[in-house]
Amino acid sequence: MADYFSTRREGAILTILLDDRDAPVNTVSPAWVDALAAEFEAVRSDASVNGVIVTSAKTGFMAGADLKYILADVVGMSAAQAFAFSQSASRMHRLVESCGKPVVAAINGFALGGGYELALACTHRIIANDPRAVVGLPEVNVGLLPGSGGTQRLPRLIGVEKAAEVLLEGRSYGPETALASGLVDAVVPPDELLAASRAWLASRPDPVRPWDRKGFALAESDGLLKQATAGFFTGMTARLSAKYGENYPAPIAILACLFEGVQLPFDKALVVESRYFARLVTDPVARNIVRTNFVNKGLAEKGARRPAGYPVRKVDRLAVLGAGMMGAGIAYVAAKAGIEVVLLDAGAQAAQRGKAYSEKLVGRQVEQGRIRAADGAALLARISPTTRYDDLAGADFVIEAVFEDSAIKADVTARAEAVIASDALFASNTSTLPITDLAEAFGRPENFIGLHFFSPVDRMGLVEVIRGRRTSDETLARALDLVGQLRKTPIVVNDSRGFYTSRVFQTFIHEGMQLLNEGVAPALIENVARQAGMPVGPLAVIDETSIELPLKIVRESEREDPAYRRPASADVMELMVDRLGRPGRKGGAGFYDYPADGPKRLWPGLADHFPVAAQQPDPGEVRKRLLYVQALETARCLEQDVLTHPADGDLGAVLGWGFPGWTGGTLSLIETVGVAAFVAECDQLAQRHGERFAPTRRLRDMAAAGTGFGW
Repeated sequence: MADYFSTRREGAILTILLDDRDAPVNTVSPAWVDALAAEFEAVRSDASVNGVIVTSAKTGFMAGADLKYILADVVGMSAAQAFAFSQSASRMHRLVESCGKPVVAAINGFALGGGYELALACTHRIIANDPRAVVGLPEVNVGLLPGSGGTQRLPRLIGVEKAAEVLLEGRSYGPETALASGLVDAVVPPDELLAASRAWLASRPDPVRPWDRKGFALAESDGLLKQATAGFFTGMTARLSAKYGENYPAPIAILACLFEGVQLPFDKALVVESRYFARLVTDPVARNIVRTNFVNKGLAEKGARRPAGYPVRKVDRLAVLGAGMMGAGIAYVAAKAGIEVVLLDAGAQAAQRGKAYSEKLVGRQVEQGRIRAADGAALLARISPTTRYDDLAGADFVIEAVFEDSAIKADVTARAEAVIASDALFASNTSTLPITDLAEAFGRPENFIGLHFFSPVDRMGLVEVIRGRRTSDETLARALDLVGQLRKTPIVVNDSRGFYTSRVFQTFIHEGMQLLNEGVAPALIENVARQAGMPVGPLAVIDETSIELPLKIVRESEREDPAYRRPASADVMELMVDRLGRPGRKGGAGFYDYPADGPKRLWPGLADHFPVAAQQPDPGEVRKRLLYVQALETARCLEQDVLTHPADGDLGAVLGWGFPGWTGGTLSLIETVGVAAFVAECDQLAQRHGERFAPTRRLRDMAAAGTGFGW
C-alpha cells in the first residue's frame, strides 16, 4: 500500500494520497488495483469513515497504465487474460463507487485514461483551475478503449453523443471545458481544492450513483427503438467506416461498446466493455501503435542511438546555408528552440524571403492567440538573413540546405569551412546524395554528418541522421543533441544512396507507376493506396514532388552504380517528362490536371498512353503490392546495415513518409502479417510481378525459425 499511496484521517474523512514511489507519475498496474481495492474494502467496513478524498501527492493526479507495461505485459495477452485484467480493474472501481461512503476526486493535475476512470468511479469530481490539470480518455489513440468502466460511466453521466465525442477524439480537456461538458462537477483555485472537497463531503451527499438506483434508465437506452439514437449510431458508424476503413478497430469497437452497453444494466455493460477491450488487446494494431508511436518514439527522443561517453552539448548559434523552403523551415524551428540562426543565401532577396517564412508562421500564431506578440518578435529577432559567409563565424553547427547538386553543395561547404571554428560541425540536409562523398569537400570529414529534415519542417517531426563512413561517434552524439534541442525525433542510419527513407519511399511511387504501366486503372491505384492508410496515392505524391526528381535519381544511379537495376517505371517517367512534357504539379501538368477553377483531377489522357486493361486486379492484390514492396525494401536496408535498429525503420516509415500508422511501420507490418505468411505471399508476388518482391535471406531464415526482428 505504501508503494502506491498513503492515507491520513481528519475526523471522519479519509484522504487517500496517490503517490507511486517508484515512478514519476501515478500509473495503473495490477498491484495498484489490488492495493486500492483492499483500501476501499476497509473503508466499506469502517463505520468511523463517512467520506473519502482521493487526490495525489504528485503534480499529476493519475495517468493510465504505463505504455511500456502495456507493450510488455498487456498487449499480447490471451483474450481470457485481457478480459480478466479489465474485469479486475472494473471490480475495483465498482468497489470505490459502491463502498457506501461518498468519494470525491480532488484532481490536482492531469487525470487521463485509467486515472480519469478512477475519477469517474468517485461520487464527485473537483478539478484545480490549473492549465496542467486536464482530464480525458485517450485510449483510442493507442488502439484501445477504456477498460475499467470509462465507456459506460461516461454516457450515463453526460449522454451518449457527448461521451462518444470524448471517447472517439481521445483528446484532453482543460478545467473550464471539462466543467461545461460535464466531465467534472466543479472547478476551484488550486489552493482551495482540498477545502472544497471537505466542504462537499460536509454537505452529506448521497453516495449512491444514479445507475445503482432502482428504476434508473438512460435516455438513449431505447436503442434502435428510439429514432434519434438509432440515427446517431447509424450515421457515426458510416463516418467511422469512411475515415478508418478496416484498418483501425478501436473506434468501431468503442461505438459498438457504447451501443450495446447503454441498453444493459450497468454491471452487465461492464462485462461487454471488458470483452471489447480483450478483443482490441489481442489485435496486433494496438501493439503496433504503442510500440512505434509511443514507446520507440520516446526512446529515440531520449537518445537511444546516442553514443555513450560524450557530454551533452547545446548549440547556441546555428548557420543555415540556403534560404529556400527547407532552409527557412530549419531556421524557424531552431529560432523557436531559442537558437541564434544565421540564414545565408546567394542573394539578399532570397535570404529575406527565407526569414519571411518564419514571419508568416509567427504572425498566424499571434493572430490565433497561440503565442504572445513579444515572444513572436523575440523568435524572429533570432534569425539573421545574410549573403556574407563571414557572418557564419562563431557558429557551433552548420546545416547546408541548398539545391540537390553535388557541385553546388561542395562549393558552399568549402566557403563555409573557411570561416567557421575548427570544432564546428557541418551537416548536409541532402535526401539522396551519399554523405561520405559530400564530406570530401570538407577538411574534417569526421565532423561531417547528414541531417535529413522533412518538409514542411515546422510540422514534420522526423530527422534522419545519416552517418558517413568517417563520421565520428562524437559528431553523431552532438548531432543527436541538436535534434533533441529542436524537439524532433531522430532515427540513425548509415550512408548509402538514398539512405533509408528516400530509398524505401521511392519503391512506393515506382510500384504505383508500374501498376499504371500494366493497365491498372489509375483511380484504383490511388484509392487503394489511401484505403490502405497512405496519406495520398503514389501518382498524386509523385506529381507533388515532381516526376523529374525520381527520374534524375534513376539516371544518376545508372551512371554511378554499375549494380543499379533500372526500375520498370523509368519508362513511364521518361514518357511523362521527355515526350509528354508533364513533369508534375510545378509544371502545371502530370498524372493529374490542375485546373485554375477547380480541384485537381486525374488526367483523362492517361488512358491514351496507358490503356486500362479489361481485367482489373483485385484491390487486395494492389494493396499488397504497394505495402509489401516498401516492407521488403526496409528489410533489405536492415540486412545491409543501412538501418542500425528495426525500431528506426518503423519510426522512419510512419513519421517520415506516412506509412500507415495501424501497421506500426514497414517491419511491424511483416510481423503483423506473420513472417512465414509474408515470405510465402512475397514469393507468389515475385512469380507474378518480378524479382523486386523476392524475400531476403534473413526473412526466409526468420520464417523457418519462427522468429521476429528482435526489438
